[in-house]
Amino acid sequence: MRSVEGKIVLITGAAMGMGRLYAERAVAERAAAVVLWDRDAAALQATCTELSADGARVLAHVVDVSSAQEVADMAVRVTAEAGTPDIVINNAGVVRGKPFSEHDPITDTEFVIGVNVLGPMHVTRAFLPAMIAAGNDARVLNVASASGLVSVPRMTVYTASKWALIGWSDSLRLELKREGHGHVRVTTLIPSYIKTGMFAGARAPLLTPLLEPAHVVDKAWAAMKAGKPRLMMPWTVTLSAVLRGLLPLPLWDWLAGSVFKVYSSMDAFTGRKPG
Repeated sequence: MRSVEGKIVLITGAAMGMGRLYAERAVAERAAAVVLWDRDAAALQATCTELSADGARVLAHVVDVSSAQEVADMAVRVTAEAGTPDIVINNAGVVRGKPFSEHDPITDTEFVIGVNVLGPMHVTRAFLPAMIAAGNDARVLNVASASGLVSVPRMTVYTASKWALIGWSDSLRLELKREGHGHVRVTTLIPSYIKTGMFAGARAPLLTPLLEPAHVVDKAWAAMKAGKPRLMMPWTVTLSAVLRGLLPLPLWDWLAGSVFKVYSSMDAFTGRKPG
């Protein structure tokens, strides 16, 4: 897939940040329609208005992706208004950075798992049968995290959600290929910390710079179009995953904690400020 021109692109968490950047690239490549999903109605409408200013067809819907019913209902509307998406970008995500003992079971644990794990599953399931049946070159991009490969203290539930997302995303990729639906390709994005308000206060581990959102989106966009199974950024994410698999756990804990400073990277986390 050299371009998304003429294709229908759906992006979750699209009102701001990286979601908006994906939408900008879809508009720039003249997608037939760009569908924006987010929970923030005001920011969503502002983004939709700006992106459609030059005549692009941009549709905006307020959706809670953790709700299977909301997703199913809105999927019907999207199909009626724009058609079956050729590209689904599961970008929506939330984080909680504090000790697990301080997590509220509902507002923290269920919330994070609902958005980060169930959300991509609900959204993909809502459109996948039609994407398979259409027979067109199609893509699913799932935005995970390096914490889904390497454990991080003070981010237990977020880490768990990204481990689950990576496992599901890669299993889906293999399943589609084995069942003869190779025209629908799945890419899993696994970046380290990105310079967004979502991870304000987090400190980058040794040799792992904080990533620029536009750079990550550019690389992910290219990987998605190429149908690349996995994109890990930066190179130290791959190194960490390899070392964690090869080294005895006590040695890896020492290396990650005392040398790379992975285990203390969330100690000063504040997260996005309200407003």
